[in-house]
Amino acid sequence: MSEQSPTPQDPGQPYGQQPYQPQNPQPPYGQQPYAQQPYGVQPYGVQPQYSAGYAPQYGAPTAPNNSLAVVALVAGICGFTVVPFIGSIVAVITGHMARKQIRQTGEGGDGMAVAGLVMGWIVIALTILGTLAFFLFFAAVATSSSVTTY
Repeated sequence: MSEQSPTPQDPGQPYGQQPYQPQNPQPPYGQQPYAQQPYGVQPYGVQPQYSAGYAPQYGAPTAPNNSLAVVALVAGICGFTVVPFIGSIVAVITGHMARKQIRQTGEGGDGMAVAGLVMGWIVIALTILGTLAFFLFFAAVATSSSVTTY
């Protein structure tokens, strides 16, 4: 009797084991089967239904920004670039007013008010230091240059 050994279906698989086949095969990346739609996408021609005529809101509701905080931020930026001293004074005044209103009303924009305040105070301090250095320089030059003739 000749003994013949059975050969496996796939030469890479040992005898008796079937190749791996997933239970739920997925389509290739980026392709969706017809029955499934991506999240939030409606099939063609179907309009979403909104209650009471309102569109859905996405994200958390936020408080509106205080308008004086926006003015403080813009004035602080202008104080650094276009109108140095006047813009900085406006930024400091409106920044303090905005922070007071924000504490009372709960509006947003405290960060903008603080940024306007900081930029305003920095430019005011640099202006005072520059003016002081200017006058001290000329005072030092005036006192040290005495003309002596021999």
